[in-house]
Amino acid sequence: MTKMSDNIGLILIGHGSKLPHNRENLEKIAAMLRNRGKFKVVEIAFMVRDTPTVNEAVDVVAEKGISKIVLIPAFLAPGIHTTEDIPGLIGVKEKEPNLKAKGVELVYGEPIGSDDRIAEILEEKALKALGHEIKKDGEIRDAYSVLAAGKIVDQSMMLIRQAIGEDLAKFSRDKVPIVERVVHTTADPEFAKLLAISDDAVRVGVDAIKAGVKVVTDVKMVRAGINEARLKKFGSEIFTYMNDERVMELAKGEGLTRSAAAMRLAIKDGLDGAIVLIGNAPTAVFELADQIKAGKVRPALIVAVPVGFVGAAESKEVVEKLAIPYVVTRGRRGGSTIAVAVFNALLTLAEGKLYG
Repeated sequence: MTKMSDNIGLILIGHGSKLPHNRENLEKIAAMLRNRGKFKVVEIAFMVRDTPTVNEAVDVVAEKGISKIVLIPAFLAPGIHTTEDIPGLIGVKEKEPNLKAKGVELVYGEPIGSDDRIAEILEEKALKALGHEIKKDGEIRDAYSVLAAGKIVDQSMMLIRQAIGEDLAKFSRDKVPIVERVVHTTADPEFAKLLAISDDAVRVGVDAIKAGVKVVTDVKMVRAGINEARLKKFGSEIFTYMNDERVMELAKGEGLTRSAAAMRLAIKDGLDGAIVLIGNAPTAVFELADQIKAGKVRPALIVAVPVGFVGAAESKEVVEKLAIPYVVTRGRRGGSTIAVAVFNALLTLAEGKLYG
């Protein structure tokens, strides 16, 4: 039986906003869907004020060897946007013949609509606003009574160390906080087996942060997870190039993905001695590796943990062969939250603190 992810791409369509939160929320949802593995490709697009546009996203996905593109408006209810504006942006009459000639079919789906799952989410938000939370069995308990104990992290770390004790013993002492932080963030002990950390990665990463080096992320979601106020105390700044207007022009001109173009632009702006965090895009990893091999750039540390079925595992294998300190997750698993967890552990160590 052919898996759904083998040849179907998904595009989530948002409205677009001048504020970053609209994009960041949609990126988080897309990352969750990539982790679920039902679709070969998951991308986002916007009606207005943000990129990629719907047509641009369709073109990008169509080039990735898929046979069907499903477009879903990330809107709560049907309206002018979902029934007229977005179909107009897709330009079905103009675009479909060209796509069909390439063996690609467009499918337009419904907005979120009313659903029991939406009602549950809204109910949970309301109860949390009142100081309560929901157990899995539906029982309500007082969240404040748990928080008052002040031992949640300590208890979590105790359980984590019990769960991954054998795997943790394989890591040198300086690497343990990285592993624990990733497992704590994901609530998945399996990551203790997937993490690969080069011998000098922790020392180099901590020293680089203390020296106030540039930090570059592949997507905004990684950047959003880092406390910039803490980082700025060391004189560091975080840069993300995906939305730089120069990226789309470079991608079209050089036949690159946006992620690869963003990485090439970051290298052009100066990436020597920097920390690079890649949680989403294998093509960004490949581009960085190619430029390192060509002697055009030498970052201090690479955290490469992209997730996906196409190129993710291979890109991390390439990083392990470079003469650059690295942190990777072997195989297909990873994601932006992993990149954030690794960096935040390094940041905590740079501050002279221990986790748990």
